Amino acid sequence: MTFQLTDEERELAGMVREFAETVVAPQAYEADRTHTLSMDVVAQMGDLGLFGLPFPEEYGGQGGDYMALGIAIEALGRVDQSIAITLEAGVSLGAMPVFRFGTEAQKSELLPDLLSGRALAGFGLTEPEAGSDAGATRTTARLDGDEWVIDGSKQFITNSGTPITRFVTVTAVTGSTDGRKEISTIIVPNGTPGFTVDPPYDKVGWNASDTHPLSFDGARVPVANLLGERGSGFRNFLSILDEGRIAIAALATGAAEGCLEAAVDYAKSRTIFGSALSTRQNAQFTLARMRARVHTARLAWHHAARLRDAGLPFAEQAAIAKLVSGEAAMDNARDATQIFGGNGFMNEFPVGRHYRDSKILEIGEGTTEVQLLVIARALGLAG
Repeated sequence: MTFQLTDEERELAGMVREFAETVVAPQAYEADRTHTLSMDVVAQMGDLGLFGLPFPEEYGGQGGDYMALGIAIEALGRVDQSIAITLEAGVSLGAMPVFRFGTEAQKSELLPDLLSGRALAGFGLTEPEAGSDAGATRTTARLDGDEWVIDGSKQFITNSGTPITRFVTVTAVTGSTDGRKEISTIIVPNGTPGFTVDPPYDKVGWNASDTHPLSFDGARVPVANLLGERGSGFRNFLSILDEGRIAIAALATGAAEGCLEAAVDYAKSRTIFGSALSTRQNAQFTLARMRARVHTARLAWHHAARLRDAGLPFAEQAAIAKLVSGEAAMDNARDATQIFGGNGFMNEFPVGRHYRDSKILEIGEGTTEVQLLVIARALGLAG
């Protein structure tokens, strides 16, 4: 297994990095300040083919793999986590469930617009009483003739209320077997009567990312909107989260690197007591530790992505990557803010935004504690 990028992968990394620096970074502060997702930036990501990277060409994709997706997300996460998570969720949580579990009719209808960036979709899993314990799902879907009738609520759903959001896929209890909940996944188009996208959250970070709670009150969709086999929703979403953790790890690595680069530049230019801050051993040691975190995080997600793309087991490695990179992003954001001093507390500086944004990387798509549980189970430890 190689950790070297191919020529094609290096070209992709350079292309997205240039896009991030020339298009994404200049609008990041204002987008964060106004809590606004730039649909123009989303459209340009679509034009670059980023939403279609890991999908076959027959559905409008680029014929790439998860490594390619991670490379793009890392480059975006370096300058703006909100834009990076828009891409990550649009692929991993929006399009990937349809590609992995949908019928040919569902794929043909939904994937072309999702992979081109003309449409986005959300994945409705988390509920007020069901986060890490997704088996505690309370949203229900019952059959009434040839329709599913859905009641319940979801929270923290990314890309669920943008002007181009086409649908959300929701997990719902559709019955029970031997006293155990039967959980299925169902596609609910935006605009369905009884389905309400509630007002957006006032978040600590990822302010330019679109995130809403969702409500379902007798929402009716055709029986054909079932995604995957009935009762397979719990198993299917676990596999989706395994893949998503690789992408989140790539995002976190980009954030950690963005903090490192900003801190190095600032330390070299900041004069303190007659000399550059970068000449102080304490600052040098801080920056060296930040560099080591970036290196370790990148190796971890590259390893998980290569395993996934080779068709090998990767769940444990994805959990390790998510754990290591999430902590690297948070630690680097903290250290970079300290290097910047008072300026680091100002939102106009990227490190301040990274400090707020990075905490969710230890929570979303599986908390740090969930990653530790996954790793512990791989060690054969019972719980």
